[in-house]
Amino acid sequence: MAREIQCVGVVGLGTMGAGIAEVVARTGRRVVGVEVDDVAVARAREHIEYSTGRARAGGKLDTAERDALLARITYTTSLKDLGDVDLVVEAIPESLELKARVFTELEQVCRPDVILASNTSSLSVTEIGVHTGRPGKVVGLHFFNPAPVLKLVEIVRTVVTEPDVIADVESFARDLGKEPVVIGDRAGFIANALLFGYLNHAVSMYESRYATREDLDAAMRFGCGYPMGPLALLDLIGLDTAYVILETMYRQSRDRLHAPAPILKQMITAGLLGRKSGRGFYTYDAIDSPVVVSDVDTPAAVSASAQARDVRGVGVVGTGTMATGIAEVFARKGFDVVLRARTTEKAGAAVAAIRKSLDRQVTKGRLSEEDRDAVLARIAGVTSFDDLADCDLVVEAVAEELAVKQTVFEALDKAVKPGAILATTTSSLPVIECAAATSRPADVVGLHFFNPAPVMKLVEVVATISTAEDVVATADAVCRTVGKHPVHCADRAGFIVNALLFPYLNDAVKMLEAHYADADAIDTAMKVGCGLPMGPFELLDVVGLDVSLAIERTLYYEFRDAGFAPAPLLEHLVTAGRLGRKTGKGFRDYR
Repeated sequence: MAREIQCVGVVGLGTMGAGIAEVVARTGRRVVGVEVDDVAVARAREHIEYSTGRARAGGKLDTAERDALLARITYTTSLKDLGDVDLVVEAIPESLELKARVFTELEQVCRPDVILASNTSSLSVTEIGVHTGRPGKVVGLHFFNPAPVLKLVEIVRTVVTEPDVIADVESFARDLGKEPVVIGDRAGFIANALLFGYLNHAVSMYESRYATREDLDAAMRFGCGYPMGPLALLDLIGLDTAYVILETMYRQSRDRLHAPAPILKQMITAGLLGRKSGRGFYTYDAIDSPVVVSDVDTPAAVSASAQARDVRGVGVVGTGTMATGIAEVFARKGFDVVLRARTTEKAGAAVAAIRKSLDRQVTKGRLSEEDRDAVLARIAGVTSFDDLADCDLVVEAVAEELAVKQTVFEALDKAVKPGAILATTTSSLPVIECAAATSRPADVVGLHFFNPAPVMKLVEVVATISTAEDVVATADAVCRTVGKHPVHCADRAGFIVNALLFPYLNDAVKMLEAHYADADAIDTAMKVGCGLPMGPFELLDVVGLDVSLAIERTLYYEFRDAGFAPAPLLEHLVTAGRLGRKTGKGFRDYR
């Protein structure tokens, strides 16, 4: 028979615990909140009153509901007052020693049938449970911050947790309006195990000065649709909290990618903990404020160091989706565009594809027929490289094969006027290899647009060791002129977005391969718990498993890190022809 959970104890009423207490009280249940002293109790009460006050102001609670909610929460400084509760949720700091002490005492004061749950985000629930005489009643109940808003709850079972305990906690979580996923006891569980490897990789990029903090964050927001960039997110989480989670994960996995980047320890030692200290990767206008202010690390405008070249005419080589999208982007902003195709038929088809895209905008009322016709009049389809001779910028957007691209750059070098900039849209190949195929490597740069180019705002501007400063400045200026957000990085496999995204996707495949959780649970955890627009397996199926595997192999061959080695399951699916949505079968089957 299922337990009746009508009264819940919450031990630790910091931001997380106070949020959990509020969530439980909203369902009509009584809550007994425990803190270390009266000062902490007063702080917790103030936090809950402020949070529910905002909910009332936002129309989510009326005055009577708020008053009733607050009346259901009692506060104490003694664990002994939890004698009558049906479930206890511990939400104290991430210290195994502290948690073990609390659970040992809870066993003495709570009834034998009471479930003891830990909100730990990374520590072993098994290790916590063995400090009681009832490890079968111990479970992980990991809420996400802010608890009143985020829907995901990870329910962590140990090898001895009783099945009825899991069932009752899962039912309880659903009653709270949450989406529970049930998983085993492993460091980081689902969300943090995948999230913090990605965050740590971003820190390493920043530490090596591969890209600025602003560009790293903008790349993931504009390129992947993430709600926050990795460094801004770390500032929100707290660098000290992140360090503890990474250390815990590394001790269990021994994966070098989980070893905290050295700069994290240095920043923590210096008191740079993120928003809660007023400074972390960014500087904030006050402690706990989300408002970023300029500091000594705020980058100057790229064009300040070099004069941009004049760009009027733009050439685009290629006829695929990316090429036609880029041509449309430039033509809509008033540039004359020469679109080079291999045949007259392909040139006509490419221009027709652009017209179809523009027609959709006319139908939606975003573009007038006159403007559409003006855009099309600025696009000329050609078949000879010589027709690109007078272009100031030529963007290559052909197949992602180095030999093919090098052939194009050899032809452009001969055909295009001196001083013109030659750009490649490659997403993973070395830009310097394209530049080496020309006699003007200083004029070659990477301009990695994202698909679909007319919609996605991000462009990665990739400078090689040979690229001239004014070429970089010109690329930056042109991107801004056509309404894109440029981010800058050096010529290294994956650039920013793919170098951060695909190891995370690969880790998700490894998690599935290890039977730790199924694809649905992993996708749910990352979408609901981390606010990502798509789960990793949804995204892999959209990108294409063959494309994903090629990028992961490129990353592995460049960095030679075992953590980047493609998961065998991904390789097997590609070999079997399960490439994702384009074949109707990938990690999931499609009709």
